[in-house]
Amino acid sequence: MAHIFDKRINHLIFALLILITFAIYWQVWDFEFTNYDDDVYVLDNVYVKSGLMPITIKWAFVTTHASLYQPLVWISYMVESDLGKFVSLIAGDEVGKENAGIFHLTNVILHLANTLLLFVVLSRMTGYRWRSAFVAALFAVHPLHVESVAWVAERKDVLSTLFWMLTTLAYVSFARHKNERSYMWLILFFLLGLLSKPMLITLPFTLLLFDYWPLMRFPKLSARRLILEKAPMFIFALVIAGATILAMTSRGSMGSFEAYPLGVRIANSVVAHAFYITKTFWPSDLTVVYPHPSNTLPVWQVIGSAILLLGISTAALLLFRLRPYIIVGWLWYLITLAPVNGLIQQGKNAVTDHFSYIPLIGIFIIIAWGVPDLLRGILRTSEDNRQMNIALSVIGVLTVAALMIPAYIQVGYWRNSVTLFSHAIKVTKGNSLAHNNLGNALLAKGDAELAVTHFREALKYHPEYTDAAYNLGNALYELGDIEGAIRQYRKIIKAVPQYTKARNNLGSILAQQGKLDEAIEQFEAVLRIDPNNQTARQNLENAKLEKSGEL
Repeated sequence: MAHIFDKRINHLIFALLILITFAIYWQVWDFEFTNYDDDVYVLDNVYVKSGLMPITIKWAFVTTHASLYQPLVWISYMVESDLGKFVSLIAGDEVGKENAGIFHLTNVILHLANTLLLFVVLSRMTGYRWRSAFVAALFAVHPLHVESVAWVAERKDVLSTLFWMLTTLAYVSFARHKNERSYMWLILFFLLGLLSKPMLITLPFTLLLFDYWPLMRFPKLSARRLILEKAPMFIFALVIAGATILAMTSRGSMGSFEAYPLGVRIANSVVAHAFYITKTFWPSDLTVVYPHPSNTLPVWQVIGSAILLLGISTAALLLFRLRPYIIVGWLWYLITLAPVNGLIQQGKNAVTDHFSYIPLIGIFIIIAWGVPDLLRGILRTSEDNRQMNIALSVIGVLTVAALMIPAYIQVGYWRNSVTLFSHAIKVTKGNSLAHNNLGNALLAKGDAELAVTHFREALKYHPEYTDAAYNLGNALYELGDIEGAIRQYRKIIKAVPQYTKARNNLGSILAQQGKLDEAIEQFEAVLRIDPNNQTARQNLENAKLEKSGEL
């Protein structure tokens, strides 16, 4: 009877977790793709749009497109592309039109699966059902996690975390039963996770943390043995880490030390760690883009952040025997954040919400176990005190409910590129990328005049922002300011001679004006830089035919 009762409670928890997750994310079904990486991953990706075929599957396993090795992510997009075509055919919609709702819904389902698996993993390891449920609920509804779920391009977060949870679940079984089947599942899920996102290179370290608490395998087993049993995982992680660094370096997505000196990286890393902790407890003004401050961080902010981190670290070390979950949760946070903590600069952001998707689990564990222990210690009550348990339940429900409101609002900003980047501009300063992307979104909707304003704002904050300068030329052309567009394209070519898009557009305008020799010169320059540029090749052929009088 007790076993049946336990199962019913688990089913109730599953139902509640499903309910609160969909209460926040149901709205994404009619959201659009954004013009920030969704185009790179899906809209302009011919392999993804072609669906699942031998040639596209092969591409998924050999490419480092988008500067990452993530074949399972590409394959998941291909499956959705095929599904979207099928849905469009059934519904009688335009053939070939990408159904963004399918991609969004997949992210939500994966996030929900991660939430449920997190509950199962923690409850099996610790034996604390309701504390584990609270951690899972925080994971499900926290506003910092919205970006990982509502952004189609962040499929890698939710997909890789699915395999992270399955790997950990297999490890719990292996640690308790020592069977080979569990170990084989462990390795398989880990490899699938690595094929989804390199972030999983930190997973073996988190398993060592669980060996200390709550599995209590150390010191029953030596540290050497615990490390050796994870040796295959460390080897795979090392290979993927090296390949990722090479891919990012070759594609120019890793910030150089000239642009981001070591001192700047360290300062930003310290502040970034404190940023995620602060936003965990006060998740306001979250956005998709936080401009990197370079060397402009206030000294007080760096020192204050360092004091916060040192204080938590000291408390964790002092209490590591009495409250082992604190050191485990804190090290989880630090270790899983290590690949993306700013010391290795990726892109031009200072911090990024989706980087906290896995790391915040460590903070949630500290909260879920720490608050009950703290209150019971202050009030000197036992763990089975009914009134205390009711009070903790009420606190937990109110906390989750309070987080659901800003999370729901945050999801709404992802409706389309206009809402997303308008919000980014509102809550940040000097955000050139947000101005540029908002300008592009407005230009796509036909509002070239307002788009020009935002492109000029982007260039005001970042004068060498070539893409913004190019987009400004396009907007001026749409407004009928042909000479302004020509001046803009020439300015870009002078600063960045290899910028082929500006040369191609300039050549097209010159051809329209009858300046065929100059146009041909631009098209030929494009082909010297990029011999495979079919647009420039066609434009060149047309210009030559027109010059010869055959067109």
